[in-house]
Amino acid sequence: MGVELRDDPALLPVEDSLDELTRLADTAGIDVVGQAIQRIDKPNSATYIGSGKVEEVKLLVDELQADVVIFDDELSPRHQRELEEAFGEEVKVVDRTALILDIFGQHAQTREGQLQVELAQLEYRLPRLTRMWTHLARQAGGRAGGATGGVGLRGPGETQLETDRREINRRIAQIKDELDAVRAHRERHRAKRQQTELQVVAIVGYTNAGKSTLLNKLSGADVLTADMLFATLDPTTRKVNMPGGREVLFTDTVGFIQKLPTQIVAAFRATLEEIGDADILLHVVDVTHPNAAEQIEAVEDTLAELEVDHLPLVIALNKADQLIDREATVRDLDLSASAALVSAKTGQGIDELLILIEAAMVQLLQPIEILLPYERGDLLSLFYERGQVDEEKHTGDGVHLFGRVPKRLIPVFEAYRPA
Repeated sequence: MGVELRDDPALLPVEDSLDELTRLADTAGIDVVGQAIQRIDKPNSATYIGSGKVEEVKLLVDELQADVVIFDDELSPRHQRELEEAFGEEVKVVDRTALILDIFGQHAQTREGQLQVELAQLEYRLPRLTRMWTHLARQAGGRAGGATGGVGLRGPGETQLETDRREINRRIAQIKDELDAVRAHRERHRAKRQQTELQVVAIVGYTNAGKSTLLNKLSGADVLTADMLFATLDPTTRKVNMPGGREVLFTDTVGFIQKLPTQIVAAFRATLEEIGDADILLHVVDVTHPNAAEQIEAVEDTLAELEVDHLPLVIALNKADQLIDREATVRDLDLSASAALVSAKTGQGIDELLILIEAAMVQLLQPIEILLPYERGDLLSLFYERGQVDEEKHTGDGVHLFGRVPKRLIPVFEAYRPA
């Protein structure tokens, strides 16, 4: 069920957004048998859609023998409760947020990913416990809320509700503690990785744009790839040899999507911090998608929300092997950064993409002059591997180097600057 608000237009037209919702449903293992659309000025306070549309959808549900109605927007607890009452107890009402959380629950593989999904699901469910309350209130003969029984005569429904709420809050606190421990471990690992000073490229993009396929092509990795939304959730890091000879780490992150639930962004913030620690962002775009421009905007909005939109950006226009008019396509997208047309499937354009990334990395290097004793061959190798040597002179005191290195490496060489 899609709703278009005339006073608050969405990023995608309602028809295209419903197509995306259908793909999400497919990914979750749900068979879609029909759809409905309503264009209104503002949501109905009780049922989100108008009362006439509620009746129309109910008839459609009965006719198609559907047992789930999925809304393309996040519903309030009241909307969900009123709609389920209108459609009947056998029909489950699910919103876009719950659907995405379910998909994440199916696909999270690591312990951290599973904890993050569970946290998001619990925080989503907590305000919706009133659904259980109304169900139990009916069982308790209407006395469960004390409405007719007065103080001291609470029914079992409310007691159960409060028990469930306490249990969920206890579990949320426990998960947050576990995630704090995971985050501390991640930060130690990250600090150790930064000591090696390999520069990091974070691969970002709309879900199903081909990020994992591109990482596989660049590194020879075997990250899961599938033609479905959110096929991979857990970050994967692989080492890639660049054309200039230096090694770089590429990290594949969770895909973005329009109307990405705030619970997901909040729960996955620890994972998404990998993006903030990157030197460069590689934005992978499915250039063949009819809504490519809107998908780019959705990704840029999420990067701004994560406060990483200041990082240098290179764009990979993926699936170029399927394009008919390449020049027109690139021109229509009005890109804000340097881009290369690539095909992660065939390898087309990969060399050009790596050159663009390397050029962006050179811009990040800091100039430095050092005099290394001959016994510090390890630091000489590090300079060549991680930086760029512009001039090298051999003197009686050691190797005199002029060049550029990543900013984080400056402290390593600070002691060897000439007086």
